[in-house]
Amino acid sequence: MSRAGEWTGRSASALQAALRLSNEKFAEKLGIGARTVASWHQKPGLRPQSEMQQVLDTALQRASDAERARFDELIDGSAESSTAPDTSEADRRLAADPHIGAALEWLDRHAHWSPGTSRRTVASRVTMVDPHALHDRATRRTWVSQRDVLDALTAYYGNHLDDHGLYGGHCGELAVNTSVLTCPNWLDLDCELRPQYDRLTVATRAPEADLELDEHAADVAVQRLAETLSMNTRLVNGPIYRLAQTNIREHHLGGSFGITHFVHYALTMDLLESELVDAIASGSPSLPLRDRYLPDLRSVLDTGARLCAGGALALTAIARPADPYRGAADYVLLVQERSSQVLNAARRLAVIPKCFHQPLNDLRRDGQVGATLRREMEEELFGRPDVDSTLNEMVAADPMHPSRLSEPMRWLLAEPGRLRMECTGFGLNLVSGNYEFASLIVIDDEEFWTRFGGVIEANWESSTLHQYSTLDPELVTDLLGDVAWSNEGLFAMMQGLRRLAEIGGARVNLPRIEWEISQ
Repeated sequence: MSRAGEWTGRSASALQAALRLSNEKFAEKLGIGARTVASWHQKPGLRPQSEMQQVLDTALQRASDAERARFDELIDGSAESSTAPDTSEADRRLAADPHIGAALEWLDRHAHWSPGTSRRTVASRVTMVDPHALHDRATRRTWVSQRDVLDALTAYYGNHLDDHGLYGGHCGELAVNTSVLTCPNWLDLDCELRPQYDRLTVATRAPEADLELDEHAADVAVQRLAETLSMNTRLVNGPIYRLAQTNIREHHLGGSFGITHFVHYALTMDLLESELVDAIASGSPSLPLRDRYLPDLRSVLDTGARLCAGGALALTAIARPADPYRGAADYVLLVQERSSQVLNAARRLAVIPKCFHQPLNDLRRDGQVGATLRREMEEELFGRPDVDSTLNEMVAADPMHPSRLSEPMRWLLAEPGRLRMECTGFGLNLVSGNYEFASLIVIDDEEFWTRFGGVIEANWESSTLHQYSTLDPELVTDLLGDVAWSNEGLFAMMQGLRRLAEIGGARVNLPRIEWEISQ
């Protein structure tokens, strides 16, 4: 008999998920028709006849220890009572959400399943997702510090390869370390984000690395989709840029991007961080997805042979006039705490804006890092939800046309020199393999803060927006030592402060910041 007593459709489906079998394979194992298995998913409370109860008992008895353990976890996590989650919205999205449909189609193709297998498997798994268990897991993840992640990655990869190593440094007496793989040629770029320097191109026909999902990779992708549906999380299958090659040096951003779609990333490389953090939290040495997708430093650097997505993030520094209560003229630095709605980043500190690199509706022009950061300033700081591709379909011919810009952005672009944007460094984050363009946004005209400081407001991706003064070295140093930083956020913060100290004059009074690369 099952642990829950008599078998029900829900517990039978739990056994199927524990054995990691499709409807057809599970039916074949039990010697029954696939329609019977499907009926258990459709009617979780259905109780199979006595003969079938015995067949299910036998299947459970013959399961391996690992399969029984998975079954126990699923039974514990699924409510056999009225506390079971309402799956009506999940069912609707499975049937009608085109983005979920695209993810299911991608999964069928790359797992070499017959069409429809992923839909049935995900539908079964949704009924077993326990929101309380997800909450507990999220809490355990918050206990894993940035230092814990770095130690685990260093143990896995080692510290360096040729002239590449992990970015770190010092701010006064404070030592800083990150998981960002970089090299001297990729740092202190002093590269203005204007077309003559920001020369990244888009090759729409760039070949994409072939990818086949093994059994474990496919199962984890199924779980990601089931949790997405159960928690009603947004998933938008928009186009994203993947890095094909780089030619990056001082005053120059060169290289090329190809185009892929977000579900490819969401069901593969984006799973590496959660696997790593969960392994650290549980004390497990097993990282099968990392072994498959990103096994060594050479695979990290060979961006053309793998899926390498990523983005740009910028320290924003805005000049403020002297104030009788606050003190002398300074720069205000903006730092965000990421909200619980941001996958893999809840409660992490980051600079703002921080964004995925993807086009709005102009594949070539939007490939420039500067274009992405201007768009994200509009979205994350100036309150334009219409340029958030996760909330809206892009129907405007030119979302960044001057006539559509927010009032703060129109003011910044009205005169040359009001908005300064530059790339300060580049690296590859070992957590996910993502590329990171660390950048700096400086607004030197004090009139901007007087006019618009009160209307700057972060969007849904931030739970809190903090401000720091460049004349407060003690508080800024304490900030850099906060364990809540994301690795890429700390990389951009350090590089941004280093550059700001060079150009900010009397507005900046901070300890000397030096970078170093682990060897």
